[in-house]
Amino acid sequence: MEKLNAFIDLFAGIGGFRIAMESAGLQCTFSSEWDKYSQKTYKENFGEEPAGDITKINEKDIPSHDVLCAGFPCQAFSISGKQKGFDDTRGTLFFDICRIAKEKKPKVLFLENVKNLKRHNKGETFKKIVQTLEEMGYNVFHEVLNASYYGAPTARERVYFVCFRKDLGITQFKFPPPKNEKVFLKDLLENDRDLTSYEIKRDDIKVYKSAEQQSQLRPLQIGTINAGGQGERIYSTNGHAITLSAYGGGAASKTGAYMINGKIRKLTERECARVMGFPDTFKIPVSKSQAYKQFGNSVVVTVLKKITEQILTAYYGEEINGKTS
Repeated sequence: MEKLNAFIDLFAGIGGFRIAMESAGLQCTFSSEWDKYSQKTYKENFGEEPAGDITKINEKDIPSHDVLCAGFPCQAFSISGKQKGFDDTRGTLFFDICRIAKEKKPKVLFLENVKNLKRHNKGETFKKIVQTLEEMGYNVFHEVLNASYYGAPTARERVYFVCFRKDLGITQFKFPPPKNEKVFLKDLLENDRDLTSYEIKRDDIKVYKSAEQQSQLRPLQIGTINAGGQGERIYSTNGHAITLSAYGGGAASKTGAYMINGKIRKLTERECARVMGFPDTFKIPVSKSQAYKQFGNSVVVTVLKKITEQILTAYYGEEINGKTS
């Protein structure tokens, strides 16, 4: 079996897929990301600025690669019911993945999207995506995984696709089983600097449970701010972080609020990075609001690394601990 050497990073964001792939020994030969602030963070960490809008890039100009990685945006698919497969994806960003894959024929497609993609349009969108990938010549495997059960202290559920080119003969693939690793938000906190600017001081804060909850692999709500809507809930650090969000309001928008050392505060940018599996060497060269947006939009590196190990195991047909042989 030829080695898996090169990958491309589409809808790259700040490079979560790249960290996972490079940790397994693969080399990035092309990246694309249209957001200028994410481009800045990507360049600061990987030494290259991603190409811009993928819809404007000719698939013939993209280098050959073994693995296509993409955390593609979940646009609404326009499905009339009169067309099928590949044609139905035109006008969506998923189509750009398809046109590149049809041209370059990578051995593996590794994709990520929101859990709700499976329910969009009563499941028809998801069915169309799978059908399209199969028609393009891939065996398609997919699974919804919750990061909380894979060593990342955040309740982030995402659907992952792993697709092997049919001529490889890989007809079975197992996503990594949940390990239930005992990692909690309290293990990742910053305690060595002034965090006053992250504190939430309001008269309508209500804490109705002790912060010293029994540790669990999920968010543990202990109070509210205001009416307790989105961005107005308080959690214990003995549990997990809520799903980080790129958008949304409330006093604790994007990160949630947590009782930490007797004070209510949001997570810091570095804590968000740690929750998502980014190493402390990862540079954050943008504003606080942009950093929150970037980590809210990102992939969970911890989960991607575990799936990558399974991809390599399936491809090489042996236990290789996530490293090419």
